[in-house]
Amino acid sequence: MWRVGIDVGGTFTDLFAWDEQDNRQISSKVLTTKPDRSLGVMNALKKAGIEARDVSHLMHGTTTATNALITRDYPEVAMVTTNGFRDTIEIGRQHRAELYNPYQTKPRPIIKRRYRYTLDERIDVNGEVVRPLDLQAARNIATKIRIHDIQSVAVAFINSYVSSRHEDEMRDIILKENPDIYCITSSDTRALFREHGRFVTAAIRAATMPVMEQYFGHLEASLESAGFQGRLMILKSSGGITGVGYAKHHPEELIESGPAGGVAYAAYLNEVKGDCPNIIHTDVGGTSFDVSIVENGKGLVTRDHEIEWEVPVIVPMLDIHSVGAGGGSIGWVDDGNSLRVGPQSAGSSPGPASYGLGGTEPTITDANLLLGRIEPSLGGKMMLDVSAAEAAVSKVGERVGLSTIEAADGMVRIGCENMAQAVKKVITGRGRDPRDFILASFGGAGAMHAFLIAESINVPTIIVPAAAGVASAFGATAMDLRHDLEVFYFSAVVDADAALMNELYEKLESDALALLEADGVVEADVSVTRTAQMRYVGQSYEVETPVPEGVLDEHDLKELSQRFHQCHNQEFGVSSDDFEPSIVVLGLAAVGKTKRPPAVMVAASGNDAKKGVRDVYFDRQWHESTIYDGHALGPQSEVVGPCIVEFEHACAVIPPYGVGTVDDYGNMIIELNKVAKKGEAI
Repeated sequence: MWRVGIDVGGTFTDLFAWDEQDNRQISSKVLTTKPDRSLGVMNALKKAGIEARDVSHLMHGTTTATNALITRDYPEVAMVTTNGFRDTIEIGRQHRAELYNPYQTKPRPIIKRRYRYTLDERIDVNGEVVRPLDLQAARNIATKIRIHDIQSVAVAFINSYVSSRHEDEMRDIILKENPDIYCITSSDTRALFREHGRFVTAAIRAATMPVMEQYFGHLEASLESAGFQGRLMILKSSGGITGVGYAKHHPEELIESGPAGGVAYAAYLNEVKGDCPNIIHTDVGGTSFDVSIVENGKGLVTRDHEIEWEVPVIVPMLDIHSVGAGGGSIGWVDDGNSLRVGPQSAGSSPGPASYGLGGTEPTITDANLLLGRIEPSLGGKMMLDVSAAEAAVSKVGERVGLSTIEAADGMVRIGCENMAQAVKKVITGRGRDPRDFILASFGGAGAMHAFLIAESINVPTIIVPAAAGVASAFGATAMDLRHDLEVFYFSAVVDADAALMNELYEKLESDALALLEADGVVEADVSVTRTAQMRYVGQSYEVETPVPEGVLDEHDLKELSQRFHQCHNQEFGVSSDDFEPSIVVLGLAAVGKTKRPPAVMVAASGNDAKKGVRDVYFDRQWHESTIYDGHALGPQSEVVGPCIVEFEHACAVIPPYGVGTVDDYGNMIIELNKVAKKGEAI
């Protein structure tokens, strides 16, 4: 039986699978079918030659929820909230995306103002009822929701994180009048303080639940009709997988579902190799560029992810930063006559000009084709139209006074600098030094651009896995089942009640074990990690801090304070003995172990790895470059730049000052600032 990972991206749908009986591995890549992305999933299985009935587990990463939110493409959704808080999700925290731009506008609110209803109610911060729920107003709102044919409703009251009583009452009234709609509460979504994040996250769940129910329903029906009887698992933003039933009702946990697979692959590389604990994970697809940090073999987690400016989702998520930069990013000229690239993308339809599918705009893919970095037949997948690429790129070149080749080179460099800036934002934002990391390059277009990104951020070592072109799909098969639960607990550490904290952690663990049991995990395969969101008294942001194991006592609370000081110093370069640490939220991650893809040692194929030579453009001049078959290179094989190493779904570009070496597992390790004889620095 096959264990299959599938990642549905904006341009391509990738598949990686391994056979549980003989450890065979296979991959495929097809164009994403935008009208119904489930069709792309079935196409990927078909291209890989895998029958659905032979799949035991299908692990699926999807950007469907993210796309629906960004485009605001979902059924009408309403919100019911406390009087005076109608515009909370729109006002936000009054931050400015651009400090000195007086013309900036906020993103469109997730819920239109005319469908945001208010009524009189109030529960205080201690959970006591100050003003009871206005039942008549509640019934009137329920009637309006029916009249306007609203399909989904978010109920979000102030202070409901300490008592859900009024939200539950309002939900019951709405469902009595509208039994067939989706109705969720903010206290059930995330019972945490700070109403803006809680309200927005509840709105996100309400808006995307109908979308994901429909998508997963189509996917399940397609798989079932093809004979699938295995388990459909969905990638979560936190770096784990869960059953499709849970995913349908918690779509806010799927915002970075696809890119999470890439982080898992980076962690897997360290698990197998053991010599790369700190990795900058980068993934260049057709539409977007994703970057995150894997430190000590684990992806860093954030609870302050923003889908757009001032549109936060307050669930534990891998700290992945995405920008509009990929193979399909379009080159254009701005009003100041400067060459720009992205964030708009040609996607899979109409695609780059060279695809011959109707696209006429110049893209990064077209530029790389003209620079000699892409073989026109893409390894037999499709024939690229060089003349169409020339025509598209020459248009922007003429506008800025550059030749076609100069414009192509400029487009690639600008696109790579956009990617490098995204890396710098993540690295500096988490207080890390890039020189302590190696750069892992994933995605079909990743290894072509890795050397320029690495140069910009001053990282000399790049790793390009053999499965780089389907990295997120590979990572999906290497992920464990995972559930992250949290509970609000506010106290200075010196005043903390250790007994109450133990009770709260016991409840979280019990709930998490129940969720994993529903996914088929036995308790013996579960590991639990406890954390606390902490800050100095008076601060308005928190730092995740590991909590000592076992039953907590006063000694453990002192240890917790010391750990917080260390974590704060790591994140911000400073800590203080003058301010008391305080606890805001208690958290728990429960992980259920699953099977991993086998670490396959590679051997030389026996074929000649050299496929030929062609001219490739580097540093404003053409270089005769050797072309290698990456799968024919055996362990410890060395290739010297300038050269191109072609894999099934990706190709690595090694500049004249780079040297690549294949390790025992088929990964290409590229060292920059080297010359023809390895070890001699420029």
